Amino acid sequence: MSTSSNFRDAIREAQTSALVGPSVVRRALPFVGGGLVLTSVGVYGGLGVLGSNPSLFMPLWIGSIVLQLVLFFVAQGIASRGNNATALPLLALYGLVTGFSLTGLISLALRNPGVGLSGLGIAALGCGLTFILASIFGQKMSESTGQALTQTVTLGIFALFLVMLVQLIGGIFIPGLANGLELLIAGAGTVLFIGAAFVDFYTLPRTYRDDQYLAAALSMYLTYINLFIFILRFLIAISGNSRD
Repeated sequence: MSTSSNFRDAIREAQTSALVGPSVVRRALPFVGGGLVLTSVGVYGGLGVLGSNPSLFMPLWIGSIVLQLVLFFVAQGIASRGNNATALPLLALYGLVTGFSLTGLISLALRNPGVGLSGLGIAALGCGLTFILASIFGQKMSESTGQALTQTVTLGIFALFLVMLVQLIGGIFIPGLANGLELLIAGAGTVLFIGAAFVDFYTLPRTYRDDQYLAAALSMYLTYINLFIFILRFLIAISGNSRD
């Protein structure tokens, strides 16, 4: 009996020995939620500008994309060093700016009779269900499963962004290419970021210390923002194909 108990204890210790931040996900979650709320505020503000002053929107949108990139790299570097007091306001601003940058996509979805508010709800619900499943099963993955899924998702996302680059550049020279690839890209992106949600619960405790919870929060935030974007793009693409 004691031998069996010692064996179970040894297995449990081996499974947790690789964790550098066993509580980092739990500490990060409130900031992920806060970031998503700020993103919603940014979208609301962007829709207000788009509705009241459309000529001003595009310059502000371009500026938001540039600012978003700058804030990401600066805030990520500061948060990775555990300097949370400095990183927090930068990440809050990043959430607002990200929301503003999503205004065009949200506006397109709202104007699409096949998507509308219900489509936004479906995308949000999909993110919520993914979070629940990932939180249950992601932490229980074995080392071999976790590493294999991490490698697969990483390579898949890299390939996805290459295809998106082809869509962007090729669409300039080949009319119809962008629309032709959209359904494939949106579907693949949805699947990959669902996988990324599971990967987060496996990799973050093995990557970040407990005091690096804002860096972990940023990683999770990006996963769910991208998942929301690709679900919405998928719904828009399906709606467009159904009308053809």
